[in-house]
Amino acid sequence: MLGLVSASALADSLDPDQIRRIDADVASILHRTKAPSAVIAVVRNGRVVFCKAYGFRDDERRLTADVGSLYEIGSITKQFTAAAILQLRDAGKLALDDKLSNYLPDAPHAGEVTLRQLLSHTSGLPEYLDGPDIEQEATQPTTFAQLMARIAGKPLVFAPGSKMAYNNTGYILLGRVVEVVSRRSYRDYVRTHLLDRAGMKRTFTVADESRLVDMAVGYRVKQGTLQRAPTIHDSFGWLAGNLVSTVDDLASWSTALARGKIVGKKSYAEMTTPATVSEGTSDYGLGLFVDSVRDQKRIGHTGGSFGFTTADEFFPKQNLRIIAFTNVSADPEPGEMITNAVFDDLFPEIAAAAREAADGESPEITTQARALFEELQRGHGQYSTLGSKLAAKMKSGLAERLADRFSPFGSPTRFIYKGARSEGNLHWHDYLIEFGPGSQLKFSVGLDEAAKIASISYG
Repeated sequence: MLGLVSASALADSLDPDQIRRIDADVASILHRTKAPSAVIAVVRNGRVVFCKAYGFRDDERRLTADVGSLYEIGSITKQFTAAAILQLRDAGKLALDDKLSNYLPDAPHAGEVTLRQLLSHTSGLPEYLDGPDIEQEATQPTTFAQLMARIAGKPLVFAPGSKMAYNNTGYILLGRVVEVVSRRSYRDYVRTHLLDRAGMKRTFTVADESRLVDMAVGYRVKQGTLQRAPTIHDSFGWLAGNLVSTVDDLASWSTALARGKIVGKKSYAEMTTPATVSEGTSDYGLGLFVDSVRDQKRIGHTGGSFGFTTADEFFPKQNLRIIAFTNVSADPEPGEMITNAVFDDLFPEIAAAAREAADGESPEITTQARALFEELQRGHGQYSTLGSKLAAKMKSGLAERLADRFSPFGSPTRFIYKGARSEGNLHWHDYLIEFGPGSQLKFSVGLDEAAKIASISYG
């Protein structure tokens, strides 16, 4: 079913068993998510050691993907916007702790949020992509003023700096700041100061797609059927997610960024350090996520648009970068599933260690937790193990919302106990749920003094 097109001459830098495992896992993920194609690259010590394309970049015309095929990279664009802001800061043209009002005085909440908070998703601004009309409007040309009108009059979601919540609005505003401060269009600034410096010859925007001969077609799954997806308009996704690229170009960018060719070492350190918040924790720096998988530190970003999901993930301890592009929009995202699976295929010992259960597991509570998760996937259940308040929330709509979140994962293949902890009056039991290659979810249940599940968390 998979139209394997090409592998780089450096593929033999991985051993045959690793390559077989990668091929099998990619095939499994594409089948599960109905993704027509994937292109992956593995970069070790700054050198591409493996690059391979699978499937069809155009499923209807059966045009096979190759390692030079172009894909929308969605929110991976945000690190380019962050780098542009940091370049201007390093040139003395702005300061990260300036209020937005210094540059865009008429923007919503401009006097309340700083550039740093926009960069780190800690501003509390409302999301401009929210709304039932989003797909229809996002495919049409728009202006900056019209984008701002989508959030005008809406209150802040939380006090700036108090929390981290992923938000596209901040990056639309940051892109406009780049234009105001540099006195150049964002497109021109990015080409001259970012793409050219990184040697990126095959990176464009969604506005260029119709003329790109090796452009992949984006798809989505509706009612179990693969359908061609609409394309977000360049002016609507803009600086929050409008770039189109190849895995090779993105590898060049990431290497240039990390080696100080785009911003200085201090600025790159800021990009890769989680923001400080007054409530809870943050897993986001400036334009980059900073988190972990398999208990290994990970720095990178995923991207999603109406028809594509992508991931660019760097593992500092292993000095390894894994990039994956797919041409389907799905949740869980096949781009990140592939990068997770490839990491496991390259480091099976680390993957095995992460799958080990913690000591002290209660089989009874694990059985309850697993049964609850399966009830949540179905969107209904008896909820007899829940506390009264949580049960009431489930029956009043929470169960339906969680079913939308959990059901796409499919049946768990492993339900792994990872430990217990106490917070306030709740005793938490933590689990790692696996659903097949590269697909995993953290899931926790908090029990009250009556041994009822009073709260859940996931992520």
